[in-house]
Formats: sequence, structure tokens, C-alpha cells
Amino acid sequence: MSSPTGPASGLPVRMPRPRQPGRHRRPEPLVAPEGAPALVLAVPGTPSSATRGLADEVISIARSELPGLDARIGHLEGDDAEFPSLSAVLVSAAEERTARFEQARAAGLEVKEPDGPVAVVVPLLAGPDNALLRRIRQAVMDSRVAAELTDVLGPHPLLAEALHVRLSEAGLARADRARLFTVATAADGIILASVGGDEAVQAAGITGMLLAARLAVPVIAAALDEEGSIASVAEQLRSSGSQQLALAPYLIGPEIEASVLEEAAKEAGCSTAEPLGPYPAIGKLALAKYTTALGISPQQPQGTPVR
Repeated sequence: MSSPTGPASGLPVRMPRPRQPGRHRRPEPLVAPEGAPALVLAVPGTPSSATRGLADEVISIARSELPGLDARIGHLEGDDAEFPSLSAVLVSAAEERTARFEQARAAGLEVKEPDGPVAVVVPLLAGPDNALLRRIRQAVMDSRVAAELTDVLGPHPLLAEALHVRLSEAGLARADRARLFTVATAADGIILASVGGDEAVQAAGITGMLLAARLAVPVIAAALDEEGSIASVAEQLRSSGSQQLALAPYLIGPEIEASVLEEAAKEAGCSTAEPLGPYPAIGKLALAKYTTALGISPQQPQGTPVR
């Protein structure tokens, strides 16, 4: 028990810690503004429990970074309650926003009629894929909902970090350049595999340069959806002196069948790492696209410095 003048029986009282003054004080945590549009993650590929689980993890990361975030998942090829389509998710978000407004009015509250976008749609794509982006854009148009479509997640230093981690998990790269140890299976040449044609290869090449700086080995991007591209890059790397190659998928995962990666690795005669999947950077980059679109962007996520 305590009294208005202090603690009883000499018991200590926890006092609030004063805010640190000056430029070194911690920034106030960012929360989603009230009534902010939903973040709708546009997931390509054939819906499955694995795909849904991956998207759920990405959404969970985004929510942990921005408390109060209304985040949803729309499948580009979804068509039912378990795997709702992107259009259906957008329509549902619009209906819920209208219902909240009408309920507030009915309760006698003075509320402003909602305006602006109902949702910000973030494609779950590491790089540009015009065919998939056209389908996402068409799904948004078909919904007749005011929604803003962001760019894809890459290129970005965080994706180079994620690629490095996936390669090290597969035993194809050193996990830490600062420690002078070797990995017997470490690759001395990396094929960065993308989908989406020439534009995707060029964009992947930017992240590839960042990955090359991390690993100190040559990295060349190639197209999984262009016949002969993977084999050609493998030959280019071997002719320049690389003997032990590795395939690094510049993919989140749902956008291509796993068998395509297996065939590409076989074609190049090398091992392959796992796709990027729900690496924490993916959720952070999806959130960064959302907050930037709304003009409430916190500090942009930074990649881990090269060691």
C-alpha cells in the first residue's frame, strides 16, 4: 500500500523512466493511423497451405513492426473462402470500412465519411514480372475498389542479405566473412535465378552486385523462364574460372513451381539454395512499401553491413 505522499513501509515504487533528451533519444514507436487503409498482400501462384503459411508469416512480421496494422492476404489465383481472391479481399475491405462508418453514424458519433484508398496492394514479388503485375492490376480494377498498387520488393540490400543467409543455410556460402574459416561446399560462382524476363534479370543483377560484395565471388543473374539462360550463365561462370557453382533463387517462393528450380539446378550442374520465403526482410520490405505509399514511412529498413 502507498499513500499520496509516498510508499508505505518504505517499499520502493517504480517510477516512470524520464524520456532521454536530445538527439540520442529513442523515437516514439510508430503505430498504424486510425482508419488507415488495409495492407493487402497480393500472393501469386497456385494457392496451397504452404503458400498461405508463408504469406501469414510475412504479414505477422509486418504487424509486429506496425501495431494496429490491418493486413490481409489476397491470392491471385484464389477463388474460395480458404484462399480468397485478391478482388474478393479488396471488396471485403471496402464493405467493412463502409459498415464501420455507418455504425458510428448510427451510434450518434460525429465521424468523417471515409475517403482515400481502401487498401494498399503490395505484390509478394522480389523483382518485376510484367505478366503477374498485369494480372494483379487487373484484379484491382475488377474489384472496383479504390486501392493503390505499390512496386515490387526489390532490388534492396536486405534481399542480398536474405540470399546470403539462404546460401549459407544450404552450405553453399560462408555465413560470416569476418571469420577466417572455410566451407568445403562453398560456391565460387552464383547464378541468381529470377522470373519475369529481361527486366527481371536486370533488376536481379542490382541485388546480385550487392550479394557479390558480401560473398566476394562472381554473381550473374539469369532467367528461369527463358530457355537456355541458366545453362548459358553457368558456362559463362565456368569459363571465367568458377568451378563450384550454386543456384540462388531470387524468388519469394509462390511465383514458381519447385520442380522448375530443381530442373534449372540440374541443367546448370549445381546445387541450389531455398527461395527467400518468409525471411524477416520480406515482411519489413512489404511494410515499407505500404507506409511509403501512405506517407507515414518510418526509417527505411537497412541491410546488415558487409563484414
